[in-house]
Amino acid sequence: MGIRRLNTMSFWQDRRILITGANGFIGGNLVDFFVREGADVTGLERNIERRSYLHFEGLGSRIKIARGDLCDRSFLERVMSEGDFEFCFHLAAQVEIGVGLKSPYTTFETNIRGTYTLLEALRTHAPALKAAVIASTDKAYGEYPASEMPYREHYPLKAQYPYDTSKACADMIAHCYASDVYQLPIVVTRFCNIYGPGQLNFSALVPDAVQAALGHGTFIPRGDGSHIRDFIYAGDVVALYARIAEHLSANPAQFRGKAYNAGTNEPRTVREVIELIFTKCKDQKALDVIVRQMQSARTTGEITVQYMDYDVVHRDFGWTPTTGFDAGIDHTIAWFKRFLAH
Repeated sequence: MGIRRLNTMSFWQDRRILITGANGFIGGNLVDFFVREGADVTGLERNIERRSYLHFEGLGSRIKIARGDLCDRSFLERVMSEGDFEFCFHLAAQVEIGVGLKSPYTTFETNIRGTYTLLEALRTHAPALKAAVIASTDKAYGEYPASEMPYREHYPLKAQYPYDTSKACADMIAHCYASDVYQLPIVVTRFCNIYGPGQLNFSALVPDAVQAALGHGTFIPRGDGSHIRDFIYAGDVVALYARIAEHLSANPAQFRGKAYNAGTNEPRTVREVIELIFTKCKDQKALDVIVRQMQSARTTGEITVQYMDYDVVHRDFGWTPTTGFDAGIDHTIAWFKRFLAH
């Protein structure tokens, strides 16, 4: 999957790790990494989802699976007691912006209630916990002028749309548990748009465009392509998650309660992304149709300009993204060719 190996193989050997959303995009990639590192991984999933990176890559049989609802406190308390976890990566979420707009209640239940239920279970039933990494998002910041980009960690969270707001709330709840009140070893991550192998949420730009460009569906543009985004490859994100957790466990007093942004600081328009993918897949005819459709399409319910740098994570953890966008798209297309063939 193109993940750069850390020089910490011995560190993760036999470590007891809980990953929520293990059958999701980043959760599955994290499982892949930690299994390779020899960790003792438990993945939390609500339902059996065979059409996932976790199961497609045969990883489900290599970890323990805890199946249940993230909002079920008694279930989580039982999982914590049985697992005696040292590390937790909280990735489970309702991530579709469109679903959030249509069903804010469900989004709030999953993303807000699910987060505080998990954190309370960690507080009361995970005495061995050394580090918990809580995934927020760049969208928690809300809309800022293009002149104030990239987002900075000190910016106030000004989310308005349901998904964005749900993640901002979860972000603040995590900070409460990390504060001097409870002192849980927690770091919050706010990353830009993540893409790569295993991203099967086809409401997201990259997988939607890739599957269509490979002849498996039709790409329908949701705007004129002028919105600006930053994209980071899944392998780079996994390496950063592991590095943050390791440092947090070694020095909780220094890192506990901090939030970290990560992007590439290389903003590009949605149209640029679409053109690159369809050009690489050699589908000029479909691209011409999409470009014409974009001329009259308008985006609703989404922030106009979003991108991030990685200054602070580089300063604190020595991390730099290593996969360029062009190479990352090549890796992604290659994986989807294999996945869609099955």
